[in-house]
Amino acid sequence: MENQETTNTEKNNFFQSTTAKMIMVGFLTLVLLIPLFFVQDLIQERSQRKNEVVDEVTNLWGKDILFYGPTLRIPYNTYENYNITDAKTGAVSIQRRAITNFAYFFPDELSNKSNVKKNESLKRGIFNHVVFTADMTFKGSFGNPDFSKLGIPVENIQWDKAAIVVKTTNLKSIKSELKIELNKHHFTFEPQNSDKSEYSILATNQFDYRQLVSGTKINFNFAITYNGSNSIKFIPIGKITTVSVNSDWESPSFEGTFAASDTTKTVNNQGFHADWKILDINRTFAQQYVSTLPNLDDYLFGVKLIQTVDEYQQNERASKYGFLVIGLTFLIFFLIQSISKINIHIFQYSMIGLALIMFYTLLISITEHSTFSLAYTIAGTSVVAMITLYSISVLKNKKFPLFIGSALSALYTFIYIIIQMEDYALLVGSIGLFVILGVVMYFSRKIDWSK
Repeated sequence: MENQETTNTEKNNFFQSTTAKMIMVGFLTLVLLIPLFFVQDLIQERSQRKNEVVDEVTNLWGKDILFYGPTLRIPYNTYENYNITDAKTGAVSIQRRAITNFAYFFPDELSNKSNVKKNESLKRGIFNHVVFTADMTFKGSFGNPDFSKLGIPVENIQWDKAAIVVKTTNLKSIKSELKIELNKHHFTFEPQNSDKSEYSILATNQFDYRQLVSGTKINFNFAITYNGSNSIKFIPIGKITTVSVNSDWESPSFEGTFAASDTTKTVNNQGFHADWKILDINRTFAQQYVSTLPNLDDYLFGVKLIQTVDEYQQNERASKYGFLVIGLTFLIFFLIQSISKINIHIFQYSMIGLALIMFYTLLISITEHSTFSLAYTIAGTSVVAMITLYSISVLKNKKFPLFIGSALSALYTFIYIIIQMEDYALLVGSIGLFVILGVVMYFSRKIDWSK
């Protein structure tokens, strides 16, 4: 009988021991990861829905702008022989026919100036995708085409059927009349058959190159207004290509084969300015081609206009700290329980954990109707207030609940700062966790873990 009572006492003592409580709290922390994963799935689902809306908006407004041109196109004849057999006599005669091909010549000088202004007026439901309008001007000159490098006899050239060709994307997003001035003569671009690439082809009506050329070159200039989104990129087909981009977009990403000039590049809260200067010796393609224009996408360069961290990325990053928030909050309650000898039931831990999970559902739902900063403030304040008030009833005093409220406020503030940072997020996060570990070690140093 005494042995049975001793066994029951030992069992009761074990379940009341610090070790058993640590195991239960640790298990509960792992269980709460399940609803946290559901919250992360919800964030991804909402983000996917936003991407679908973005695709819809960009299809209507305009996608990436890729510009390849202008190029001087001059047709020429090649000849081939073919046999004709007389049906009556069986005699075979040789006939000759002309086939028209095209020679393409890139400009000697190509200069572009682009002014990009963001447009925040497009909105679908609760989703607002930022797009832009680009005003682009092009100037430059073509030198005399050298057909001898292409092995084409001069007598085969159709000088009177020359044209200027441009390859670009998003014809439907061009919002200006597209005309080009060639040595003070004006021509209009018209759509041509596509070459089955992502580019569309525009070409002027035909002109006589020999009548239009002045001295040894043809000067050109034209302007285009685009509706676009995401990026603007160019191909440096000029012997000397210069590009200058001004924008009120504050978060550019300079991409492509060629870097913008460090001496003139500026990026600040008001926007950015970037310049490129590329010479023909900086790339490995020629200035003239026959038959078709080459694919030069490997030489694209320009700027991507990005939102560094949108609201769903911020929500996703916040949710990744969920395990840390739950673990540290439970640790604070556990240390208070161990120091003050106040018993906290596992059910009460569960209620506190669910309140912490509710922070993320509040955050994403409020963010979709306001800014992330405002949503974070509202959700954080609500959850901290709820847990603080609940702690007063659980701990039967106000000293520890006020400490818990202050600690949670500091933790949520710390996480918000990390989310907003880009370059120093890892550094600040590591230092913060190191400090937190030091604080926990300090307050737990005198706890008797043997009980």
